[in-house]
Amino acid sequence: MIICLLIEQHIPLLEEISGHWKADIAQDYQGYKHHVYRMVHCCFALHRCSEEEREKIIIAGCFHDLGLWTEHTVDYLPPSVLLARAYLEGNNLQQWTTEIGLMIDMHHKITQYKDDQYPLVEIFRRADLADFSLGLIKGGVSGDTINEVKAAFPNAGFHKLLLKEQGKWLVKHPLNPFPILKF
Repeated sequence: MIICLLIEQHIPLLEEISGHWKADIAQDYQGYKHHVYRMVHCCFALHRCSEEEREKIIIAGCFHDLGLWTEHTVDYLPPSVLLARAYLEGNNLQQWTTEIGLMIDMHHKITQYKDDQYPLVEIFRRADLADFSLGLIKGGVSGDTINEVKAAFPNAGFHKLLLKEQGKWLVKHPLNPFPILKF
């Protein structure tokens, strides 16, 4: 199924949540926010979302890598899940905690995530992979969509930051080079 994608330059919920963390993300803010916009749009291209699903994707997108900055670690999945959980509790959305927690925790899973109860987890994983790989691994996202979101939301140094942080991590943790990967 091909979904016609409308590129949204401004998503209020995404702006609100990410704006809250602007000081923590500092000079990397634009790059991270653009990554979130790109992957959220890739999710929308992969799945015709209800309003609730759309909100879940946006929330998970805003928090999925946030622990990289708040905890200054490449092992950022657990702190990112905790930050999302606090947001959900603070906004009376506790019923989404398990699903959004899985979306964040499994977004670097190497293999497909299979759980009929939470289909957004796999959609989110594939969308992040499409952006993380710079479109080399599309995960079902069309090349046209990838090019459109990359043009609308430039990289702004995001991938360069990831390489730099990964390099620093490897020096300190050579026996645990990729703590965020799941199999």
